[in-house]
Amino acid sequence: MTTSRFCAFGVVLACASLAGTARAADPSLELIQTIALKGKAGKLDHVALDAKRERLFLANTTNGTLDIVDLKEGKLLKQVKGQTGIQGIAYAGDLDRVFVGLGGGGLCNVFGGEQYQPLKTIKFSGDSDNVRYDPASHLTFVAHDEKALGIVDARTYAVSPDLKLPGAAEGFQIETGRPRLYLVNPSPSQVLVIDTGKKEVLATYPMKLAGEGHPLAIDEANKRIFVGCRTEPMIVVMDSETGKEITSVAIPRDIDDLHYDAKRKKLYASCGEGFLAVVRQVGPDTYQLEDKIATAKQAKTSLFAAESNRLYLAVPRQPNQEGPEIRVYKVKD
Repeated sequence: MTTSRFCAFGVVLACASLAGTARAADPSLELIQTIALKGKAGKLDHVALDAKRERLFLANTTNGTLDIVDLKEGKLLKQVKGQTGIQGIAYAGDLDRVFVGLGGGGLCNVFGGEQYQPLKTIKFSGDSDNVRYDPASHLTFVAHDEKALGIVDARTYAVSPDLKLPGAAEGFQIETGRPRLYLVNPSPSQVLVIDTGKKEVLATYPMKLAGEGHPLAIDEANKRIFVGCRTEPMIVVMDSETGKEITSVAIPRDIDDLHYDAKRKKLYASCGEGFLAVVRQVGPDTYQLEDKIATAKQAKTSLFAAESNRLYLAVPRQPNQEGPEIRVYKVKD
């Protein structure tokens, strides 16, 4: 190799090294705030947001409390006790009501959105888990009893007959442009397409690239579904119209929440292994792991607020800490 070629090769390596260092020093998510909570070590579950009041709702499962966090003041505002096995939370902003799914007893409790006074308790046949609210139809959906989806009119609390499922329900999301709900069954490994107007299953999409799907996110513009899987740990990209598996991206282990950022064309995955993974959407069929940001063990539930460019991560109590916490990340352009 000539001296000139050797020098040129050295410049390329140096530039690549500097680029990698710059990326490591300037991650896609910047930790800007840590909010201390109260409670013993153990599981935290799902998160919801009242954007108008700047309050975050957290399922503090180990505590058996619904935790309300004042984001403006950066402090724990209130803990609603008696929520045994609390798991899923949905906030209906237009009705100013909070819907809470309890793993203990199959209950769905409803609270007022300002004072958090109890309004209603709805009883399902078994363990209530994920909860989602659809503002277009004013329906609240509650995954429960392992193989059923409960449907509640959020205005009147009238309960429709359960939608029976072929397997246990994990993550599900609702489209904004049409009455479609996509729901993940970890076993058998598949995605169900549900018409929320007709309240029936329209299609079943088998998954072969990976198993144990948990969270799900949607890119409505490009007609893509993203499923966070645990075996093998990856995000599987599917066509929402045909169910075709398009590609996959490896991520850290134990994913529990997944969010799509339509503005920046990115996915944010919170993984219990102790990382936030950021995946860049190069195109509808092409994806690259952009960042892997260290967090804490079992910090796997989160919420992305597109309006404020913030990602909220629930962090269980760690060794030598007084309690759990919420970490607030700013999403960079």
